[in-house]
Amino acid sequence: MTSVDIEEFLTRQKVKDNQQVKILFKKRESLEGTFIRGNDYAELKKKNFWRIVTAGRHEEWMRTKNNDNVRIFNGDEFLRLALK
Repeated sequence: MTSVDIEEFLTRQKVKDNQQVKILFKKRESLEGTFIRGNDYAELKKKNFWRIVTAGRHEEWMRTKNNDNVRIFNGDEFLRLALK
């Protein structure tokens, strides 16, 4: 997916800051996670990179806001997004 497609999904679906999204990939197993809008959100979005906290680390990230719990994914690998 392009960065425009992903941004349109996030806007059109009115995805809240801590709302989880199901991400289906072209060549890997799907996952559920939360898009993180950090200080570098705009810069990463230009390059179609997305900072995401997976569902398994979401609670810890909510408590600590530690970026060690966050992974960066390339939007080109996304096949489809869906609200959880």
